[in-house]
Amino acid sequence: MEENVRKHRKTREGVVISDKMQKTVVVKVERLVTHPLYRRIMKRSSKFKAHNDESIAARTGDKVRIMETRPISKDKCWRVVEVIERAK
Repeated sequence: MEENVRKHRKTREGVVISDKMQKTVVVKVERLVTHPLYRRIMKRSSKFKAHNDESIAARTGDKVRIMETRPISKDKCWRVVEVIERAK
């Protein structure tokens, strides 16, 4: 007997910086890291391509939550789960 149990998936929060592609947005995620020698806290950022469903319709400037999913294309293995805050 095998159960279909969804394992915990990674989630990130970031800002949409591009929505020029069809059903895809680019999300910039920032994180804080400490320099190993100087112990200074620095900002680092990563850009993820995420699947943007029509029901969510995230636009440039929106703050969104993305979740890891199966590979959708060569570069896209995240999907937009919700829009936290709309751009003004």
